[in-house]
Amino acid sequence: MPIFKSDEFLLNILPKKRILGIDPGTKTLGIAISNSDLTVASPIFTIQRKKLQSDLNQLLEVLKKYDVTGIIIGWPLNMDGSIGPRCDSVRDFIKSLLEMIDIPILLQDERMSTMAVEKPMIKADLTRKKRNSRTDQLAACWILQTALDGLPKRM
Repeated sequence: MPIFKSDEFLLNILPKKRILGIDPGTKTLGIAISNSDLTVASPIFTIQRKKLQSDLNQLLEVLKKYDVTGIIIGWPLNMDGSIGPRCDSVRDFIKSLLEMIDIPILLQDERMSTMAVEKPMIKADLTRKKRNSRTDQLAACWILQTALDGLPKRM
C-alpha cells in the first residue's frame, strides 16, 4: 500500500480497528495507539532502536498484538516546511516497513511535537530522567491524536 492523504487513508483502513502512531527518531521509536473509534490516542511505549530488521520485527509484533489497520508516522519537516535529511531517513524506514507488510500509512507533520509534550512535563516538575523516558511515546501520542482530530469523521 502506498502513503495516503487523510481522506484516502480512511477509505483504506478497516472499520472498528486501531491505528498505530509512530514518532520516528534516530535512537528511538515512540509508539502510541488509537481506540477503535479513532477518537483517542494513548501512548504505549518506546522502542530503543538497534538494527532496522530488529526494529521492524518489534513493530510487526505490535501491529499484530493491537490489531492495527493503519499507521500514522511523524513527518519531520524542517521548521520552514521544507523536506530535509530526517524526512529521507523516515522515507527509507517506511519503504523497508512496506516491504514486510502491506498497510496504509499517513504522514503527519510532527514539528513542535516534542515541545508540545515536554512543556507540560516541565510544568509538572518531572525530573529530566522521567521526561526523557516518556517524551518519545508522548510525542507519538501527540502526532497520532493530531492526525485523528484532522481525519474526516466516518458516518
